[in-house]
Amino acid sequence: MNQEMNGYCPELESKSQAERETNGHEKIDYVFKVVVIGDSAVGKTQILSRYRAVTSAYYRGALGAMLVYDITKRQTFDHVARWVEELRAHADNSIVIMLIGNKADLVDLRAVPTEHAVEFAEEQGLFFSETSALSGDNVDSAFIRLLEEIYAVVGKKALESDVGKTNGGDSAKLTGSKIDVISGSDLEISEIKKLSACSC
Repeated sequence: MNQEMNGYCPELESKSQAERETNGHEKIDYVFKVVVIGDSAVGKTQILSRYRAVTSAYYRGALGAMLVYDITKRQTFDHVARWVEELRAHADNSIVIMLIGNKADLVDLRAVPTEHAVEFAEEQGLFFSETSALSGDNVDSAFIRLLEEIYAVVGKKALESDVGKTNGGDSAKLTGSKIDVISGSDLEISEIKKLSACSC
């Protein structure tokens, strides 16, 4: 009784522990991890499905998205199609989308076969990976893959923009350093020896 008066209640503790053990993430549709590269970052966002009406603001300017489902709960995979639709409706056309099957460590409880997820990803033009947040398997590689794909898209856009400006008569030009390549026959043997660290 004294413990309850001091704010401790064993019943509440066991309930909160049970919630922690089940991870309590049933209401979260997807979560982004903060990754800083240079002076840029992928934003950390938790979007709850009950706030779906305001999510379009989150999509603006997004370069990539990870749609994460629980491989042990089929309904989470079934919701992925809706999230792909949301992203395509509100985000930039070039957004990179990666489908992630999480809890890959729970093979015996699998409710979503890998083949179904791969097929869906291919149909939708998504990248795919399975991860285990518990063990950390493939988590970093999934983020790295997403960032590599984003980098490729952004780089391609920048190049197309620069080429478009150059071809359009704009004064902007692609610039760089000139590199002269001299073949070995153009150099005297003595010059090669001077440049070489070898004393022979």
